[in-house]
Amino acid sequence: MEWLVRPLHEAGFRVVALDHHGNNHVDGYQPEGFLHIWERPRDVSFALDALAREQLLGPVGVAGFSLGGYTAAALAGARVDPQTLWAVLTGAVPLPEIPEFPGALEALRKKYPLEESSRSALDAAAADLSDPRVRAVFQVAPGGGGLVTSESLASVRVPVGVRWGGADTVNPYDVDIRPYLEHIPTATGCSVGSHVRHDDFFAPEPADPTARVRVGREAAAFFQQHLG
Repeated sequence: MEWLVRPLHEAGFRVVALDHHGNNHVDGYQPEGFLHIWERPRDVSFALDALAREQLLGPVGVAGFSLGGYTAAALAGARVDPQTLWAVLTGAVPLPEIPEFPGALEALRKKYPLEESSRSALDAAAADLSDPRVRAVFQVAPGGGGLVTSESLASVRVPVGVRWGGADTVNPYDVDIRPYLEHIPTATGCSVGSHVRHDDFFAPEPADPTARVRVGREAAAFFQQHLG
């Protein structure tokens, strides 16, 4: 995420990047780290609480790539629809293969059998995870758009910037990007290019090395405008 952290830091912002448990290169992968997405915004609020104990926080902005895009939106009020999530977990709605963790859904089912108690546990996914400290959100190729409710997106009031790649098959526009743009009243955004893939934002040798550089600069300008 250096392409995003560096321009924000150079613009004068204090930047914190999170390693979410079960989905990072430090302590490895767990299926919950990819599929219990509602735990991610809670991680961010936990980190903000810890930072606030060290020194006074200024206005907070959250930028997120892929599932981090959902995380950022959840901190502004987006909520997961537990019925849709249950349909994904049971296979009624197909889950696209996760390149970093093939078989993640099967691993989760094995770890947590699909019983009624499991279904009630998913109610936590529908909780209000918004954090009033968050004043602006910037999403890059966000995921989770097909899992959140349009009603919750309509309740978002902070400025939201969205960027995506036109050739993204991991988080396709119609499934994951369009819901954020169409239902968040404050959302504005644009494609980074019709040829830009999801991998171009993190691959060591991206097909378009300029895409993430441009988006990093645009993120810094967005937060300078909305956070001051």
